[in-house]
Amino acid sequence: MTPFRIPACARRTFALAALSLAAASASAADYPNRAVELVVAATAGGGTDVMARSFADTARKYFAQPFIVINKPGASSAIGFADAANAKPDGYKVGVVSVNLVILPALGLMKLTSDDFTPVAQLNYDPSAITVRADAPWKTVEEFIADARKRPGAMQVGNGGVGDIWHVAAAAFEDRTGTQLNHVPFQGAAPAIQSLLGGHVEAITVSPGEVMAHVQNGKLRTLAVMADQRLPAPFASVPTLKERNIDLSIGVWRGLAVPKGTPGAVVDSLRDAARKTAADPAFKDALVKANLGEAYLDGDAFKASIERDRESLKKVLSKLVIQK
Repeated sequence: MTPFRIPACARRTFALAALSLAAASASAADYPNRAVELVVAATAGGGTDVMARSFADTARKYFAQPFIVINKPGASSAIGFADAANAKPDGYKVGVVSVNLVILPALGLMKLTSDDFTPVAQLNYDPSAITVRADAPWKTVEEFIADARKRPGAMQVGNGGVGDIWHVAAAAFEDRTGTQLNHVPFQGAAPAIQSLLGGHVEAITVSPGEVMAHVQNGKLRTLAVMADQRLPAPFASVPTLKERNIDLSIGVWRGLAVPKGTPGAVVDSLRDAARKTAADPAFKDALVKANLGEAYLDGDAFKASIERDRESLKKVLSKLVIQK
């Protein structure tokens, strides 16, 4: 019987695969040996950026290398998400992901999905809120709704971009209140807030934490929050929509994720750092000062939460008219 021989080309392929696997294992064992990029798919100054920078500052205690925040805004987070998802899966580029990761694909605004990532940890959750200038004519959310009904399509409401969670929140508000708004997209919450301050839009639907400084200095006023319960000071006196018999609670979660295929040892290292950082009083205090909600979930729980949102938001979005 003639002995079976593996062709030379196949032997070379096997050898190269073995070398590649060995190199990957060695690289994972050596991780991290240089700074790690933290890709924020939003402009500087917004809630996602503030959370990411607070995480990077505190994580220095628990990670061998620094996290460097890189802002890549645009297309309602799709540009930053794609940059992180398409990176080499070696743990040196970590995406700061948000609920937009499940919204954009459902709206057909982004091809990649949460399946293109391995979740590391959820770090935060914040509701949407209706905020206007302090000199606006509406003192209550009821007055705001009444005026919007009188002027269908005329009320200019800023959001973080087409298909962004704040855009979806405003569309859900329309659906629940029988109003028609004029949605004005921006590349993140920060420029939307600046436009409101400048009087270029009449309201915004970003999170309370993102407008807190301007509420405290008397330039802006929050009329209602889209949460199950009232928030702590300085929003303790602000009613929820549910208190006003409007059944709407919607907001954003934010967390960390790496490209699919990242070695398990690398993911475990990042999860360990995320867990310790999230529990650190310095990080908790930073979230409180920015009025950002603490909501930690580890990798498996975070993944399960993303899957639940993907299904539940798909049902919500199917009922809404999102102006693209």
